[in-house]
Amino acid sequence: MRGWRHLAGGKVRELYIPAGVSPHEAEIVMIVATDRISAYDHILPTTIPGKGAVLTQMSLWWFEQLRDIVPNHVVSTDVPDQVAGRAMICKRLDMYPLECVVRGYLTGSGKADYDATGEVCGVALPEGLTEASRLEEPIFTPAAKMNMGKHDVNVTLADVTKMVGAERTKQLRDTSLAIYNRAVELAAKAGIIVADTKFEFGSLVAEGGAPIVLGDEVLTPDSSRLWPADEWEPGKKTPSFDKQYVRDWLVSDESGWDPNSGEEPPELPGDVVEKTTQRYVEAYEMLTGRTINI
Repeated sequence: MRGWRHLAGGKVRELYIPAGVSPHEAEIVMIVATDRISAYDHILPTTIPGKGAVLTQMSLWWFEQLRDIVPNHVVSTDVPDQVAGRAMICKRLDMYPLECVVRGYLTGSGKADYDATGEVCGVALPEGLTEASRLEEPIFTPAAKMNMGKHDVNVTLADVTKMVGAERTKQLRDTSLAIYNRAVELAAKAGIIVADTKFEFGSLVAEGGAPIVLGDEVLTPDSSRLWPADEWEPGKKTPSFDKQYVRDWLVSDESGWDPNSGEEPPELPGDVVEKTTQRYVEAYEMLTGRTINI
């Protein structure tokens, strides 16, 4: 893109820095959310139209709702026309090697840990909890970031303290919980439950490691379990506003694909793509009260 130089890419996002600036000198980065989708540690060959725009616009909405709690990395949405609506120019951050996960309900890997140990990331929980049980208080259950293609590893607060120090650990924990509590309050008004979510923080490169700054995406269907409140029932799996249609189809007899086979996943059928797009759009429009053109 004119005026920008490609720096790196991930499963969903592409990063650019200003042309003519070296990677070490760049103080801003343009983050472009593509329509790619991943599942079972694979980037799928089929894209989900509009997904990148939903992720970007939802993150921007949340950054506005949370800016009195924590500063964020957004500088501008004045981006090249070819990525308008799905890109934002941001301050470049030195990211902490952590996923700051907050759980308000028991599900997913947290449920598996609880079933095995009665704890989640070292946090002891009451006996008798089931799938989708609401926790008495939200818990901070961080994960250490791994290289792309590998699962992040759940860690304890003691592990985080060894990584970033006691003071920064407290800041990350307290800020994550404050954000989550605000998100729960706002989402409830829209009929949405934030079951769990992850945040990523960094320090400002240009200011020599100034206070923690909220980066990446925030409270989207890709980074959170967002449930329709009227479909939640403890003891049962709750449908999410995310890529569950994709996951379910990939492990169905119809797909003929085994996630453990080592083979690349197949193309997604049109109805799965359409339903997944609708789910992402529904989450955005319910939450924000706005419509989105994709």
